[in-house]
Amino acid sequence: MLAMNKVRIISATVFTVAATIVISACGDKKTPGLEFARNMYDPIAYNPDQPNKNFANGQTAQLPPEGTMPVGYDPVADIYPNTPEGYLAASENLKNPLPANQQNRLEGRQLYLRMCSHCHGNQGKGDGPIVQQEFFPPPPSYSTGNSSRGGAMKDLTDGKIFHTITYGLNLMGPHRTQLSPSERWKIVMYVHELQKLQ
Repeated sequence: MLAMNKVRIISATVFTVAATIVISACGDKKTPGLEFARNMYDPIAYNPDQPNKNFANGQTAQLPPEGTMPVGYDPVADIYPNTPEGYLAASENLKNPLPANQQNRLEGRQLYLRMCSHCHGNQGKGDGPIVQQEFFPPPPSYSTGNSSRGGAMKDLTDGKIFHTITYGLNLMGPHRTQLSPSERWKIVMYVHELQKLQ
């Protein structure tokens, strides 16, 4: 009997609360009622196209400071286009800006093994796993092969290697979206090590 009364009391309480919620929701339509996290509806930050009294020109969207570059911007593409002339200009003018230290060489080796060895092979001899399965013709060896653009692979300059990694050549696709400029320069450093191997 006591358990039955507890169930009735709990049921009556739940029903009363639910009825109160329903009735109060049907009240005055002019008021929005209680709002949770109002700033999610009215953001505190300015939209880019809104006027903004915090700046002298009254605009929210400001021009970036002079001399800055967007994140990920690679100026090489603007200066050295993907043309034979751009390739030769890169050969003459581009030099590796990174210091030739052990850490950069080690990182260059790791990047090379991850991004290049599947075609060029671990030692740069053009015998990577993809080539061994006869899917593609082998690329020339860095130490003994000849470049398809002329000259020996062992004589390629910093700029030629960087340009080729950036834009690709023949069956090699471009890697500028997969490797940052500094990562490409580290690979260039390691390719020079492979050029010395016989």
